Amino acid sequence: MNNAPIGIYDSGLGGLSVWREVQRLLPGESLIYLGDGKNCPYGSRPKEEIIRLADQAVARLVEAGCKLVVVACNTATAAAIEWLRAKYAPLPIVGMEPAVKPACLTTQNRVVGVLATERSLDGELFRRTAARYGADIEVITAPGKGFVELVETGREASAEAVACVAEAMREMLARGADRIVLGCTHYPFLLPAMRRAVADRAVEFIDPSPAVARRVVQLLDAGDLRAASDHHAELRFVSFAEEAYRQRIENFARRLLAEQGGEE
Repeated sequence: MNNAPIGIYDSGLGGLSVWREVQRLLPGESLIYLGDGKNCPYGSRPKEEIIRLADQAVARLVEAGCKLVVVACNTATAAAIEWLRAKYAPLPIVGMEPAVKPACLTTQNRVVGVLATERSLDGELFRRTAARYGADIEVITAPGKGFVELVETGREASAEAVACVAEAMREMLARGADRIVLGCTHYPFLLPAMRRAVADRAVEFIDPSPAVARRVVQLLDAGDLRAASDHHAELRFVSFAEEAYRQRIENFARRLLAEQGGEE
């Protein structure tokens, strides 16, 4: 048993989509969520800069005593996950897997769309996964331009958001995509806008967050790292940005808990 917290890190608010799933599966675990905020978005930054920012974030979570860290950022995973695992071994570090595999295995039209940041789409992890599972599938990619900013500024349910996501999905929908992968942890918060944009088309959006949370459970069990049954779980929120941003993260998280009927 290990009562130390689990650390979850993202460039901003987006990783709360993963935080929500981890908290749902592991309500007895303490969680520390680090939303960088100061340097968000990461999507078009150089790889070397993303590695530096990710290192800074993971180091802070290690200093806080985290027993496992989730890099709940697709861009940071693509650029830095192997580097982080080498530096911080034997700390278990979970990254974001591109959900291309389940999309390619379940598509009926054999056309899959992938929405992600520029850095994620350019990453070796995405290219390797797409080549392996999308050999006989048409995989259409598009960067989610402006998506992160919509979520970070609270405009994810606006008419502007619907128009923005509709433009990004235009080509993949025109070519018959029936599965669309959400390749950034901010994107699940745009799902209502996406569903409005696709109207009556039969499209399934694939969010990798639940699978990432299940991986966290597997690693805790494999390492005998679960918190004791009488442990009082604490939820903490930190940021490299100003206090107002940290408070925004916490308020967003509390709202997610309320929506799913969760309690601390």
